Amino acid sequence: MSMRVAVVGSGPSGMYAADALLDHGVSVDVIDQLPVPFGLVRYGVAPDHESIRSVRDTLDQIWDRPGIRFLGNVTVGKDVSVEELRAGYHAVVLTYGASADRRLGIDGEDLSGSVAATDLVAWYTGHPDYRGPDFDALLPSVRRVAVVGVGNVAVDVVRVLSKSVSELAQTDMPDHVLSTLARAPIEHVHLLGRRGPVQASFTTKELRELGELEEAEIRVDPADLNLDPVSASEIAENKVATRNLKVMQEWCERPARPDAQRTIEVAFFRRPTTIHGVDHVTGLDVERTHLDLEGQLTGTGQVEELPVDLVVRSVGYRGTAMPGVPFDPDRNVIPNRDGRVMEGDHAIHGLYVAGWIKRGPTGIIGTNKKCAVGTVASLMADIEEGILTPQEEVAGIDEVLRARGVRSIGSSGWRSVDAQERARGENQGRPRVTIHERDELMAIGAG
Repeated sequence: MSMRVAVVGSGPSGMYAADALLDHGVSVDVIDQLPVPFGLVRYGVAPDHESIRSVRDTLDQIWDRPGIRFLGNVTVGKDVSVEELRAGYHAVVLTYGASADRRLGIDGEDLSGSVAATDLVAWYTGHPDYRGPDFDALLPSVRRVAVVGVGNVAVDVVRVLSKSVSELAQTDMPDHVLSTLARAPIEHVHLLGRRGPVQASFTTKELRELGELEEAEIRVDPADLNLDPVSASEIAENKVATRNLKVMQEWCERPARPDAQRTIEVAFFRRPTTIHGVDHVTGLDVERTHLDLEGQLTGTGQVEELPVDLVVRSVGYRGTAMPGVPFDPDRNVIPNRDGRVMEGDHAIHGLYVAGWIKRGPTGIIGTNKKCAVGTVASLMADIEEGILTPQEEVAGIDEVLRARGVRSIGSSGWRSVDAQERARGENQGRPRVTIHERDELMAIGAG
């Protein structure tokens, strides 16, 4: 009897898990709440990083393998429950990621003009369910921006907001996003890190790109690059930080660019304390910090106010709970042991987890592949040991969805969307134009 497994989430972790299951002769239904697949590869990677976004072309080939189906536009926890999935399949693998943002927890954070990087990224990548701030109305009046955080997402946001119209025109952004960014009068972008350059989590390639923009001048305070004892000891074992420091030291030696249309200012040891404004953001207080001899972040009491119109917090993603599944609210992950979902000390029969919701929002796309393959190895080991036994046929969830009037989109529907986006891009001399309206995606996918 063939094994049939449901994978919830079609991002890299879900697709890699499905691919590994197919290698073992397992039939797979990949379920996603969106009408189109690939998760953060499509809606998280910056549109100007075409080489990384091209991973979806590799993932797309998995749909050509026998034994796999895509069930898009199906929300687990709403259209179908986890209990119904467990009844309809021999096993379920949860790979729905960690898409919620973390807050700064400071006064003024709820003002208009104080936004999450997750919202800005969802907007400029064309997420069909985006319901956040109206950036089309907000950005045309923004001149000065503070981006809080020193990870790759923060760097992506700074780069997208600082690029010229001609640079952005080479991306697959939705048309309305390109139009809005072209009208935004942004002059100055602060990139703020609460700790030092050695503790920053961005990678060298992403960092270096900030100094290669057509119309932007990059600045960094040389004093921020002087290493304290803790940082000096850390950098000896951190090759990425060593390369990053070299890039920023080179920036310090560059001559001024009087022709620059905007300035990017990278500042470390700045901790946001208060966002100012009445109805809208007008400024951000930041306190100078330092690392003590124990490596703990300590405030100096020295505060400066940055006049800004927009504050973007980019201090991490967090996972959210799934109804009917154990959840660790401290780590924001599903508790597991080698991918087996745990309730207390006991594994839940037939329920597994992979990706960010398994381990937290860390690593790169390749990390998710290793993580997913590891989870599938646990699932297959449970079959071999007789813990998981496909003793009878299972029906999947087709009948459940039909009874509830849920219209799912298959991989052929996705291919129709893909072809339409590429055709629209070709007409504009672009790789593709992302279609961002859910109704239009559904119409194309169903047609």
